[in-house]
Amino acid sequence: MTDAPPQKAAARRPPARVVLADDHPIWRDGIRADLGSGFEVVGEASDANEAIAVIERTTPDLVVCDLQMPNGGGIAVAKACGEATRIVILTVSEQERDLLDAVAAGACGYLTKSTPGDELREALRRAAAGEPVFSPHLAMLVLGEFRRMAKQATGTDPLTDREREVLSLVARGYPYKEVGAQLHIAAKTVENHVRNILDKLHLERRQELVRYALEHGIE
Repeated sequence: MTDAPPQKAAARRPPARVVLADDHPIWRDGIRADLGSGFEVVGEASDANEAIAVIERTTPDLVVCDLQMPNGGGIAVAKACGEATRIVILTVSEQERDLLDAVAAGACGYLTKSTPGDELREALRRAAAGEPVFSPHLAMLVLGEFRRMAKQATGTDPLTDREREVLSLVARGYPYKEVGAQLHIAAKTVENHVRNILDKLHLERRQELVRYALEHGIE
């Protein structure tokens, strides 16, 4: 009787490589402690310029960045690095303007510092996997902005019926898997819809800036 071949151990997902950027060391210490074993902090920074340099040097999977830091804060970091890695703004601000500016700059997430540790870890895991993440009540502002800008720009809604369904559920805080289950589509399809929605938001915001520049004689 031959011995059965040994079974391979289940592959373990490596921890997400994270850069923490906040001008308050005590916040960075607290976030690092909350992250746990699913994350590896590969760099820290206390202002936007330092954060950009650390990101370029370490090429992390995820950046957790404060909105208000010296040298431009999280907006400057998102503009410089949003295409190279995933930027999640972690802030005390719940202002609509701050949220929309962060998304337009290239951030893939916007969470408040009052988010409980377990919810923060889950949101950052999702962000590291490619999902946009927002505090649920703030995500509703994104939905409202789409509606406002759609009426202002074209008089019609640029989103498809399916995109509106997806955005409505994501805005309520449902993860992609649950959104997919409710709409009877794959989680990957949900992710694709969200990416399309964000692309449309960025496009509309650029059009707004161009229109403002033309109307005010700015070249």
